[in-house]
Amino acid sequence: MQKIKDIQKPPDVHISVENFGPIEKAKIDLRPLTVFVGESNTGKTYLSALIYALYQIFEGFDRIPWLNLIGSHLNFRDRSRILSAQPQEKLDREVIEVLEKLNTHGRPFTFSDLPVDVRSWMQSNLKKPIAFKNELQRCFNLESVSNLMRFTSGTCSEMRVSLKLRDGNQSLWFVDMHNSGSNLTADGSVNSDIVLKSGEAEVLEMFDFQDLVALLRVPMQEVAESYYLPAARSGIMQSHGVIASSLVDRATRVGLERFPEIPTFSGIIADFLKQIINYKERGRSPDRMIDIASALEVEVLRGKIEVKRPAAGYPEFLYRPQKAKQSLSMSQSSSMISELAPLVLFLRGIVRPGDTLIIEEPEAHLHPRAQTKIALILARLVRVGVRVIITTHSDWLLEQIGNLIREGEVMKLGKNKMEPTTWLTAEEVGAWLFRMDEPVKEIPFEHIAGIEPEEYGEVAEKLYNRSVDLRTQLEEAAGGTAVE
Repeated sequence: MQKIKDIQKPPDVHISVENFGPIEKAKIDLRPLTVFVGESNTGKTYLSALIYALYQIFEGFDRIPWLNLIGSHLNFRDRSRILSAQPQEKLDREVIEVLEKLNTHGRPFTFSDLPVDVRSWMQSNLKKPIAFKNELQRCFNLESVSNLMRFTSGTCSEMRVSLKLRDGNQSLWFVDMHNSGSNLTADGSVNSDIVLKSGEAEVLEMFDFQDLVALLRVPMQEVAESYYLPAARSGIMQSHGVIASSLVDRATRVGLERFPEIPTFSGIIADFLKQIINYKERGRSPDRMIDIASALEVEVLRGKIEVKRPAAGYPEFLYRPQKAKQSLSMSQSSSMISELAPLVLFLRGIVRPGDTLIIEEPEAHLHPRAQTKIALILARLVRVGVRVIITTHSDWLLEQIGNLIREGEVMKLGKNKMEPTTWLTAEEVGAWLFRMDEPVKEIPFEHIAGIEPEEYGEVAEKLYNRSVDLRTQLEEAAGGTAVE
């Protein structure tokens, strides 16, 4: 059987929320590099965690939701016979009709060409809130989704979460969730006109629905994953050895009823812990990902992150400075090392091109020079196809991202003789400003200012004016002339 060669670019992802945690209203679209900026407690982490939760719910942001479930969890023949009680002869006719449509050269194969029960199953799942409810409670470590309703407002308003996927001007699928305090409701739909396979790819031989599943999954390649590096990663790296994998499972809200005496982690922290505790470089990351991890070690850490595997127990992570003969434990290393060690490990053995990587404050505990180098690492990830989402307070990081966009503009003009590995375009970067009790708004890139939140300039101006005023007072007190 010849495989379909259609290659599809990732769909456009649009997310909007109202009255969600501290967020009044936000409408964002995910770019290859998405940046959340703003004061603390304005919702940056809330929205980042929501994106992670949505990713887990739908197993990625693919052209149709739960595409992997078609091949991994459904037996089309048995499911169709059970749900519709169709006789085997009628079922076989449906199989033949679907495969004939798929095998017609020059005819696009659309979502509406899938078997009726498969389409109905997908459409109905978008209207069932239980999956949304469970994952939101897990990721945010809450007893009720109602606790996510806006808590900075004096009145109780309806919480809304909307996820929409598009391919250019074509809508692919959407889901809307609402919570007014009593219960969570959901509504959604898949566009019947979604093209799953163009009519140009040739298929030589097919037999049953499993062939159909395999063919439809070829354009998606391997299922993309989402990973979250939380702000607490430094402390986790220094104490992970005392946490057993079984305790992590117990510490999620799923195990709360069985082990009520154990405090619970959020699902995001638990997922991160399990990745660290069970860390093993499985050879999943291609050379280009390993090269980025090595660049991070050489250019920022000035040393190497080592993994020591005892005969029994969990891996120990060490740091060996450049030219040093002895390695240091994470507790002996600087906070910068324990902050960035997880990023090195994830790039070296877990994250692949096509995945989504969410990093809270990648600049934490870093010198300004190192912060600018982290921006270069983020750009390299974008270049190899990793979708990156970060929260940040760093003006240095934003300044460097602005320079990388300018680098991309120079490349468009053909001024560079060699293509660098660190460049971005304005279309690839989306920066969003969070403020308390205000809608989230996009920060546009400007050739002169770059990506500069208004409040950063306000803070700098106030500091400068205060400095001038104090120097003036000092000069006057010393009997000198006022400072201009």
